[in-house]
Amino acid sequence: MDKKYDFKKAEKEMQKLWKENEIYGFQNGRTKKVFSIDTPPPTVSGNLHIGHVFSYTQAEMIARFKRMQGFDVFYPFGFDDNGLPTERLIEKSEKIHAKDLPRSEFGKKCMAVSEKYEEEFKQMWESLGFSVDWNQQYRTAAPKTQRISQRSFLELVKMKKAYRKESPVLWCTECQTSIAQAELDTKDLDSTFNYLEFKTDREALTIATTRPELLYGCVCLFVNPSDERYVSYIGETARVPLYDFTIPILADEEVSMEKGTGVVMCATFGDTADTVWFEKYKLPLKQVIKPDGKISEEVPYLGGMKVKEAREEMIRLLKEKSLLIKQEEITHTVAVHERCGKEIEIIPSSQWYIDILSDKERFLKAADEINWYPASMKTRYQLWVVNLKWDWCISRQRYFGVPFPVWYCKECGRAVFADEEELPVNPLENKPKQTCSCGCSEFIPETAVFDTWATSSVTPLINARFGEEDDRRDIILPMGMRAQAHEIIRTWAFYTIVKSLYHTNQIPWKDIMISGFVLAKKGEKISKSKNNAENSPINLIDNHSADVMRYWAANSKLGTDTFFSEEELKTSKRFITKLWNASRFVLSHLEDVDINNKPKLKPVDLWILERVKETTIKSAALLDEYEIGQARHEMDDLFWKDFCDYYIEIIKERLYQPDKHGTEARKSGQYAIYHALLGILKLYAIYTPHITDYIYQEFYREREKEISIHNLEWDGEESVNQELLTFGEELKRLIMEVRKYKSEHNMSMKDEMKLITVTCDKTYERNFKETEKDLLACTNSKEIIYKFN
Repeated sequence: MDKKYDFKKAEKEMQKLWKENEIYGFQNGRTKKVFSIDTPPPTVSGNLHIGHVFSYTQAEMIARFKRMQGFDVFYPFGFDDNGLPTERLIEKSEKIHAKDLPRSEFGKKCMAVSEKYEEEFKQMWESLGFSVDWNQQYRTAAPKTQRISQRSFLELVKMKKAYRKESPVLWCTECQTSIAQAELDTKDLDSTFNYLEFKTDREALTIATTRPELLYGCVCLFVNPSDERYVSYIGETARVPLYDFTIPILADEEVSMEKGTGVVMCATFGDTADTVWFEKYKLPLKQVIKPDGKISEEVPYLGGMKVKEAREEMIRLLKEKSLLIKQEEITHTVAVHERCGKEIEIIPSSQWYIDILSDKERFLKAADEINWYPASMKTRYQLWVVNLKWDWCISRQRYFGVPFPVWYCKECGRAVFADEEELPVNPLENKPKQTCSCGCSEFIPETAVFDTWATSSVTPLINARFGEEDDRRDIILPMGMRAQAHEIIRTWAFYTIVKSLYHTNQIPWKDIMISGFVLAKKGEKISKSKNNAENSPINLIDNHSADVMRYWAANSKLGTDTFFSEEELKTSKRFITKLWNASRFVLSHLEDVDINNKPKLKPVDLWILERVKETTIKSAALLDEYEIGQARHEMDDLFWKDFCDYYIEIIKERLYQPDKHGTEARKSGQYAIYHALLGILKLYAIYTPHITDYIYQEFYREREKEISIHNLEWDGEESVNQELLTFGEELKRLIMEVRKYKSEHNMSMKDEMKLITVTCDKTYERNFKETEKDLLACTNSKEIIYKFN
């Protein structure tokens, strides 16, 4: 082995070896039990950052672990290339606007540009040593995926779980599309409570509002029926300031008597409470805000203005006409679109929905059937489901996405759906094959596209080729594991559970593994939008190696956030150097090893093999619970302390001087160190696949016969010899005491000790005496006296 490890050379060679020999190919469960993994298809929206490396690498380590547990691992990869993020990327990179091009032309540009980015993404994952079967790759905008997504929709329509209706909808005026509740974020903003008087036939009623620009859309006032201040006003009318039209005063138990003045203005629509009251009391609709974020031209004084401009103008007018009693500065929490950060509006619109509110109990029951890692993440899911207020709006007023396979009769407005054999269809380019039941043969195509989550939520079905000729649901469903970050529990996890229950009547996966974030500094997630992702993964891999990045990614407890700076990689680099140097030393003494004839092993050699076995058992148990960081720390304790600090030092002289210790003693050491190092390499192979396989190729391949270390399995023993392990601890304690003594007396570790005394339980007398030559050499002592209890 070379004196120094050349990661640039080694990593390329290993990746080539794995690819040429199809080491990670899925075998369709022909000879082994299948473990299938549902991997999040990264959004094609620009460059990947260190946060992606962190979470995706943790999941990849589980794929490697399961493979070395004897499973036929189904580990695919997809790319989420339809939807708003892709549109934005193409508009920015191509300097075009989607609305200015024919949709088919814009779609072709999206496919071409996203394919380029996907290739770059793929190269990065490959450079990280991902054990993906790239034959299973998919794109959410590809024809087959579109067909599966459209098939899912049509099935939901038949089940009466998908429906279209005109109703208030969450709307982003920046992106100019409807959005779902799960796409909301919140932001604390400075605002103003504006106190206005609504005149009545008696004393005027004062209300406090942060949205005076909606006065024209005010359809009633609400008070709490238990509020003694206002109970006598119920059923009367009030006049809207400035506009001077009359509205009723109604009662509802949800009105807070403590907030503001206790009188609430209901406008269509200022917030979600307005939408509830609109439906509950069949209130009239007076639309103020249009989809482009401007005030309707019909609204006196404000028509054509943007919302914030209109708010300022309304306040000016109210002050001018002495209708503004007072103002109060406040900070309040508002709903914003998670994609752009723009405050959302609620406007009436005709949209497609999936019914989720009627099955909340079913979705909560599903949470109990899934194993959540860490378990605390289950609560986040449950709280989300319990607090759902809207059905899932799945239609988006965008340009690039999976089209709805729907047309509307020009005469009667009836929805006409594509036949399944036609899929995928684009209603803008294709026409229905049948006439409407009313006899009309002219149709208006649906122009909306699916919410990107409507397709991403069927990733288990995409992987299972749902409804296709090569459907393999019976092989991979329910999937073994879903890996994802915690911020998309309410979207990807929830929606996937919904779709799976509706389509297969079973949970989508048995386990869900939820990772944390990488933070640039306390409390700040690394993301492109925050401009704090300057360390590109490719540069980091080029400068430090893939294995260094991977070892770092396996450092934290599952589900917890971690910080990143290049300083963090020093520990990883020390590990790589230590593993290489320790392996060089070990293998230099094994050229004449005979692994086919097991010698009688000395106690210390039995101990290190037992420690490898113990660590393998502990690590497997932790990895079965997806605790990648804790498992790695178990391995580190074995490698750094027991193997390097103690075992190698204990048997070093025995390996160098067989004439002094005897040939059989050397063979015992050779056998043990051969298998101990191989066991350690197998453990670390899931974390640092390149260096472990490179060392394996250097020496072990011709002896173990498998092409790659990644074709080997971990030892499956379930019990350990506790007496041997305790002996090892006693042995380490003695050596540590000698080292401590020398250090405290300013002695070199090589300085001779005249005498050392071993005090321990008589159980270990034989083991210590059989280890005496090693102990004398390791401590550089002349004599050992034993005191056994």
